[in-house]
Amino acid sequence: MATGTPRPRPEPDVLLHLIEPSEWRTALDDGAVRPPSLEAVGFVHLSTPAQVHLPAAALFPGRRDLVLLVVDPARLADPVRFEPGRPEDPPGMLFPHLYGPLPTSAIVAVVPYRPPVEPVLPAPGDRHGRAVALYTSVPVRRAVGVGDVPGGVAVLDPDVPSSHDNNRLVLSTPVDAATVAATAEEVGGNAGWPHRAAQLTWPGAGQVAAALGRQGWTAEELVLMGRSPADPPVGTAGSRVEVVAQTEVHDLWDRSWRRDLDLPPGRLDAVVGQLIGRERLNDLVVAVTDLAVREEGRVVAAAQLRVDGATAALESVMTDPAHRGRGHGDALVARALELAAAAGCDLVVLEAAADDWPRHWYAHRGFADLGRTWWVTSAA
Repeated sequence: MATGTPRPRPEPDVLLHLIEPSEWRTALDDGAVRPPSLEAVGFVHLSTPAQVHLPAAALFPGRRDLVLLVVDPARLADPVRFEPGRPEDPPGMLFPHLYGPLPTSAIVAVVPYRPPVEPVLPAPGDRHGRAVALYTSVPVRRAVGVGDVPGGVAVLDPDVPSSHDNNRLVLSTPVDAATVAATAEEVGGNAGWPHRAAQLTWPGAGQVAAALGRQGWTAEELVLMGRSPADPPVGTAGSRVEVVAQTEVHDLWDRSWRRDLDLPPGRLDAVVGQLIGRERLNDLVVAVTDLAVREEGRVVAAAQLRVDGATAALESVMTDPAHRGRGHGDALVARALELAAAAGCDLVVLEAAADDWPRHWYAHRGFADLGRTWWVTSAA
């Protein structure tokens, strides 16, 4: 029988659950985390941020490939009771136990746990922090290889070497331009990257991006944007939008990338093949839904929704140039927001180039600026 006292809003403002990435992916399909302890003792083990190192060391010694589910206690319907943990835990320490399944809609962020690096845990109301957490967490979780570097990590996937997204530095704490360049050269050279790439996410990173730009790198400022799926819609999906298998949109992606990439024909075929092939990797770590609009049986517009707990990302919204101006983009966004709401998300985020028109298109559809990140790239 439970001996603790129910606390509807314990302090601190977030609780944590340590989990295998594959188990989290299963929970996204199920709608809740249901570990063996739920059946065995009736509750899900949680921790406060100051405690999580104790169960990590006891249950997963030496592991650095796990993730922390950042739980908003206010979103839990079942009681949380603070009770004793293991006998070897510090005397008098109480751990939060959730007496019911842990709903995925209560998870405001999923953060890689790589001790001794201190994890950054966004608060439930920190939309910018949640967006950054998603865009820096997914590359780590899907990577074939991850290595510590100054300012963050390097992610690597030798199966798709031409993909900047899968082979780059993910840097979230300040480093200078020389460090970024030297680290990218060392990692990229050892890994055989045909490029050098880094994502810079800390406040003020634009100064480092500008310095690299003066050294010949390409620097791109991205605007993180977000909105609640519960906000008034800008349109309706209607019957034109279908949920499709990802292979259904490959032809549209192929046409789009061939328009955008200036490469010799042989090289173009190889790169486009890798860019299309990499996309299946996202569904291994988050719940991916591909949406499409057809005209005369052919897919002419598409979008993708990636759900990661209470946060979702809108990706790859595109329409063939010859089919624009017909409301396909609005219909796709509306359908994606409907699906995000149905999954229990309270935040849908996206990335838009700061100097390109889609940023303003999304702003007219209710997406507000949350903050900035920067991509810097150069040839090998």
